[in-house]
Amino acid sequence: MDIPEKKYCLFVKSLPKGNIHRKYHDEEYGLPIQSDEGLFERLVLEMNQAGLSWEIILKKKDHFFKAYQGFKIDKVAAFDNTKIESLLLDSGIIRNRLKIQAAIYNAQSILQLQKEFGSFKKWLDMNHPLEKDEWVRLFKKHFKFTGGEIVHEFLMSCGYLPGAHASTCPIYKKILPLHPAWLS
Repeated sequence: MDIPEKKYCLFVKSLPKGNIHRKYHDEEYGLPIQSDEGLFERLVLEMNQAGLSWEIILKKKDHFFKAYQGFKIDKVAAFDNTKIESLLLDSGIIRNRLKIQAAIYNAQSILQLQKEFGSFKKWLDMNHPLEKDEWVRLFKKHFKFTGGEIVHEFLMSCGYLPGAHASTCPIYKKILPLHPAWLS
């Protein structure tokens, strides 16, 4: 997709074509995610970004996918201490015990939400729209390693909160019809 430079969001505007941030901006950021695995993947990536640059996470994204078994929620929920130890040795991901344990705990929580509401996505949709602070409180009840910034970025990146793109950005105009709540 060739988009005029002057209309891009400020951060991406100055980046060269093919840049990893620009690709993410154009093809993923702010777009709704339909599958529970896709939502779980985004949550795990956002959690792992804490204290690091998003570029590091984007560069490791494919390896995260392999290490976390395609973000299959039931598989991650069953990770044991042996798997945690192997992940801590895996240089392709962020080797942080708290983040790894939180991903496992959060997978287990999503399984519970799936039992109760049918899917993680349905649970998110049922609670939408909420203000950021309400979302943060809700996430803290169900998940670990989900502070204000992580929850905000997760929800913004998959369209539950507005702000992923400037209103002048062509991507904003492309995804706006997918988010009618942004207009209210």
